Amino acid sequence: MPFIESAGGRDPVKLYYEDWGEGKPVVFIHGWPSSHRMWENQLLHFAAKGYRVIAYDRRGFGQSFKPWSGYDYNHLADDLKLVLDTLDLQDVTLVGFSMGGGEVVRYCSRHNAARVKKIALISSIIPFLLKTADHPEGIDQSVFDGFIEKIIDDRPAFLTGFGKDFFGETLLHHPVSQPLLDWAHSLTLPASPKATIDCVGSFSATDFRSELSAIKVPTLIIHGDDDKIVPHDITSEQTAKAVSGSVYKVYPGAPHGLFITHRDELNKDLEDFLGTI
Repeated sequence: MPFIESAGGRDPVKLYYEDWGEGKPVVFIHGWPSSHRMWENQLLHFAAKGYRVIAYDRRGFGQSFKPWSGYDYNHLADDLKLVLDTLDLQDVTLVGFSMGGGEVVRYCSRHNAARVKKIALISSIIPFLLKTADHPEGIDQSVFDGFIEKIIDDRPAFLTGFGKDFFGETLLHHPVSQPLLDWAHSLTLPASPKATIDCVGSFSATDFRSELSAIKVPTLIIHGDDDKIVPHDITSEQTAKAVSGSVYKVYPGAPHGLFITHRDELNKDLEDFLGTI
């Protein structure tokens, strides 16, 4: 199996990755608490369109090694750098979904967007989720504490309920099939419980607002207006206002997991974005 390994340290990290096709490189960064396999449709689509597509499992998730620590965004952005450097990718488009938007922005600010030509933030947690004194519109800490309590108590049960909210599933609305819900659920189970818990703190409490000025490359921002996991009005809408020249697209009625529910629309918008200079 293909792994990228960090050098040195007490616990070197090995990141599992897929690398398909030839052409301009596009790196897909998955969301919490899934794996690179969530991008299945996009990887097939863009490899067939003549792009080189790379997707890796974040440390602690999927088939990557699962260290005890290192789930803050500095480590995660450094892992992204390791991928880009090891594969010697140039003029890359980074596509970050949900929590993955954090790796993209921290990489741009921490590593001066080296090797990057464009970025796309999909259903992203950027710039800040948590409710604080200077961010009263954010989500209360008790919500994230509840996530952690439920993960500790019964992780599979929590992830089952989370998956339904992820795709906008209700008693009367079934945007995806039960087999697809089961498949998405199966992607979350291999994750380290410690990584699953620690990343809640990272994606909820990391404030990226001051880092948006580091984004100097063409930026596409996409979010659904029916996202029950990451509300678009406190995240992508604010990012679009702060990132000069960004393109912001809101998908009416789309839930968090729009890479499945609105995959044709997403693929078309990404394709158009990749085709621009």
